[in-house]
Amino acid sequence: MPFLIPIIAPLASAVGLGGFASWLGGSTILAGLARFGIGLAAKYALGAIFGQQEPQAQAVQLDTVYGEDLARTVGLGVYGTAGQKLYRNAFGSGNRSIQDVYKLSDFRITGVTRVRAEGEWRSLGGVEDPVKGFRVQGIDGEIWVKVYLGAMDQVADAGLIDKANPPGRWSADHRGAGIAYAVVTMQLDREKMQQPWEAFFEVQGAPLYDWRKDSTVGGSGAHRWNDQDTWEFSENPVLMVYGLERGFFNGTEMMVGKGVPAGRLPLGDWTLAANVCDESIGLLKRYSAGVIAAAGSGVTHDQNIQPLFEACAATWIEDASGEFPIVGAAQSTVFTFTDDDIMVDETFRFSTKRTKSELINTLAGTFRDPDAFFEQTPFAVRIDEIALAEDGERLAVAIPYGAVNKAEVADRLADIAFKASRFQGNGDIVIHPMYLADAKVGRWCEWDSIEFGTLKFQILEKTLGPLGDKGARNIHLKLQEVGDEIFDGTDYTTVPPVPELPGPPDYQTEAANFLAFGVAQQVAGSAEKIPGLRFTWNAFTDITVVSVDIEHRPQGQTDSIVKRANVPDQVLITSDGVLAATTYEYRHRIITRPVRTTFFTDWATVDTPAATVPAVSVGLGQVQEDIYDLFATLVADTRVAIIERINQLAAAAVDAAGRVAKDNSVAVRFRNATAAAQQLLEASITEIDDELVALAAATTAVEASVGLISADGLFQLIATAGSGDVTSRLIAQVRATIGDVWVDAGYVMEAGFTGGNPLAPFSRFVIKADQFVVSDGTNDGTPLVFASGELKLQVARIGTAIVEELQSANGKLVITGNGTEAKIELFA
Repeated sequence: MPFLIPIIAPLASAVGLGGFASWLGGSTILAGLARFGIGLAAKYALGAIFGQQEPQAQAVQLDTVYGEDLARTVGLGVYGTAGQKLYRNAFGSGNRSIQDVYKLSDFRITGVTRVRAEGEWRSLGGVEDPVKGFRVQGIDGEIWVKVYLGAMDQVADAGLIDKANPPGRWSADHRGAGIAYAVVTMQLDREKMQQPWEAFFEVQGAPLYDWRKDSTVGGSGAHRWNDQDTWEFSENPVLMVYGLERGFFNGTEMMVGKGVPAGRLPLGDWTLAANVCDESIGLLKRYSAGVIAAAGSGVTHDQNIQPLFEACAATWIEDASGEFPIVGAAQSTVFTFTDDDIMVDETFRFSTKRTKSELINTLAGTFRDPDAFFEQTPFAVRIDEIALAEDGERLAVAIPYGAVNKAEVADRLADIAFKASRFQGNGDIVIHPMYLADAKVGRWCEWDSIEFGTLKFQILEKTLGPLGDKGARNIHLKLQEVGDEIFDGTDYTTVPPVPELPGPPDYQTEAANFLAFGVAQQVAGSAEKIPGLRFTWNAFTDITVVSVDIEHRPQGQTDSIVKRANVPDQVLITSDGVLAATTYEYRHRIITRPVRTTFFTDWATVDTPAATVPAVSVGLGQVQEDIYDLFATLVADTRVAIIERINQLAAAAVDAAGRVAKDNSVAVRFRNATAAAQQLLEASITEIDDELVALAAATTAVEASVGLISADGLFQLIATAGSGDVTSRLIAQVRATIGDVWVDAGYVMEAGFTGGNPLAPFSRFVIKADQFVVSDGTNDGTPLVFASGELKLQVARIGTAIVEELQSANGKLVITGNGTEAKIELFA
């Protein structure tokens, strides 16, 4: 096998030209491929040789690949792949529907068993959609997968054709004949699926031809090499090697393989190897494998079959009868020679010990674990304490089994390699040509030696000597000691520790120790306290939580208010829509990044405290700006418009004493004097930014003027509804003017809901005047007078008062207080 020459030539250099040829006809137990026997320690000890190894085929392709000029691949056995991205299409509302196409193999497959989503293996199931296939189970997001197995007569996907954006990107000609691929359909969602799925598939690979099931070549069954529809899925590594030797074809085009004629592959020897792999040990086959074989981009046939040889501890044989593997298992000896059969006149070398570079006493390694998404996973480390003491130092190797995906098989192979390295006898011996027919490379023979006892060997090399004085065609053999114990299944006691993957992440579903309290909040700069709600919770240990939404409403109401607190806050206080002495319902939910579905908790209740201030609390400092703005609007807008209309009416009147014109208004003018009155009724419905606004108003206005002296009055009632507001307002105003000097008085009554929110009602009565007098209707006095910035009471009854400082007008009485106590002083 020519591709083995660069690896083994340093070990065979002593053999000469005949040894060179012998390497083409045989190898060690594992041919340096399964990494034990004479090539095991040497290969790992000689860093230069090991460093020159080309990358081998693996049972996994972890990353999605893109582009056109890529190696063709054929998946065998069970393997994991992220696929080759061939196509992406977006369509539907906001282009939130996505279609992806992934190539899984350049040859047919037998199925996709499961996919990875949200960090776990997920099955494909549910009711099959005729267009989208099966839905990925166990996730909130909507992902559908439709698999095309790679039949030569498969048709183009109808969903890709129908949803192509723009039309024609995918047509009926895009059949992918002979190519296995998957169509993934996704629906993006703000909460359930914000980004397209990163695909990863577990694939049940190509169906394999099994000559043992072909009745036309001596087997029993319907398998036929020329009819791929008769082939079946198998994890037997020998069947995989046979397929690669002959080549996997789509029609007449070989996708992967060597193209060896069937006559060069003797089926008897291949049958023996395949049967050994299929032997049951416990609940599993003796050997199984999975690999993604490739062609092109510098990938060699050696790199495809080498991991398969490792997966079954195989020796590769090339001789006159053909090419075939000998799988790792105990063999019967084909002949026994004695000391008398050794040609004493020929070169003789035998050693009962290996060189230290060929020994190991500590072994570790990895295999491709499907439960870990085919990542390299270590199996149990083996340390032979007796061998370690004998060697005097740790001699360790690590064996990566790239095509093995079962822990038990990896453990079995590691045990074989470990035990084989301790069979140390080896030599170069020339025996009588009588054994020429039986002495075949790779076979076992036995030496019955007086000095060394009975030993078993595997024939590593075989050459024939020339015709000459020392003999006629003597057989030159390179031997390596072996034994049945190497393959003893009872010694498989170090079952690899199957890695226990972390369970599902322990995400929080709600805030811990979430509590609510009714509180009274002090208004800044005032003695007033208003009711509020205070929410508290423990700090989050889940780093994905970014905020908390808190919803509250009066008990029995349907409309509510939602407030958001961002991490790391642990307290939220709100007075929005909160009334005193009221029972409120509240609940919360967490918000995460990355986004995952979360839900509000059940409703709970909390009571707000009773009012700590009178039911009506008015501070001029609080409302002065609103009052100023209101009266400014009256002067600038409503009053000006009404007066201008009155002036127009007066200007239209006849210039004559006593003449009156009546319409909804009346006006009289005589010389420089004018008197006018108007009543205006108005109703309207308008549409503003797609919202209806209804308004009804009644206005009565009067004005009388003589020269620069005038007096006017306004009474207006307005009701509005719509555009977020519901208000009713009554305005009354009087004004007197002399030149540029004026004085006015008025009041405003309002009732409504802020922003149209029923949880935010308001009502107020505002009076503007230099003097405000409340009389009891008698001539004796005025119970309440506000004038010159002072409030005077004739009588008073006060239940609770907070007095800061009060001084009598004549300086005889001083009352001071700090809110908790009062002090009274009398002055002489």
